[in-house]
Amino acid sequence: MPEHSIGTREEFEAARRELLVEEKELTRRGDELARKRRELPWVPVEKEYVFETAQGTKGLADLFDGRSQLLVYHFMFGPPYEAGCPVCSSIADTLDPNAVHLGARDVTLICSSRAPVGKLLAYRDRMGWSFDWVSSGGSDFHRDLGFQYTEEELEPFLRGEIPPTVTQMAKATGTDVLGYVTEGPGMSCYALSDGTVYRTYVTTARGLEPAMAYYGLLDRTAMGRHEDGEDTHWLRRHDEYGPA
Repeated sequence: MPEHSIGTREEFEAARRELLVEEKELTRRGDELARKRRELPWVPVEKEYVFETAQGTKGLADLFDGRSQLLVYHFMFGPPYEAGCPVCSSIADTLDPNAVHLGARDVTLICSSRAPVGKLLAYRDRMGWSFDWVSSGGSDFHRDLGFQYTEEELEPFLRGEIPPTVTQMAKATGTDVLGYVTEGPGMSCYALSDGTVYRTYVTTARGLEPAMAYYGLLDRTAMGRHEDGEDTHWLRRHDEYGPA
């Protein structure tokens, strides 16, 4: 445990009140950004995407499952992977129990990956999840959103020094570095109105943190995320953590 300032209860309460002012400002700013997201222009999805599902081949409109909104998590599980990305798996741990609550607000939650659907469903069974998981491997769905890369695009990265975390994650998924970084994580949202599917929002990188609930909780602990200086990523699949 690192050294830290020690104070009285009164000093803590005074500092906490000052911090609360800034936290409330951040909350109000978050509400404003949420409103601006809702005001983004909707873009009609004119391309015909095809997905393989547990129930057979479907189009994008079919994935709404009777609701008017669709939230897709683009899960890093490429065709050569033997298991899903551990970080994406930690996100799916958060998404899965929320699917029922999103459904109550007219939102269908699914995951999409490029691996064959049989691999995806077998991994879902291992992890104990229940959300619908589709394979987009037969379409450009991930590519068109910027969540799939070519070897040519990745060449500058591959010629450089590969971060240990990337090597770690490639090994954890059962593929090489190129096979791993060809995939990218992301989230995309859609609305279905009068038979037309519209894309309404897309995000990636730290825009995915709302689905990483553990970070919000760690941010409130004494040591926070405590990741600085670590060569490998601490995240594991939930069935791979050893004793503390």
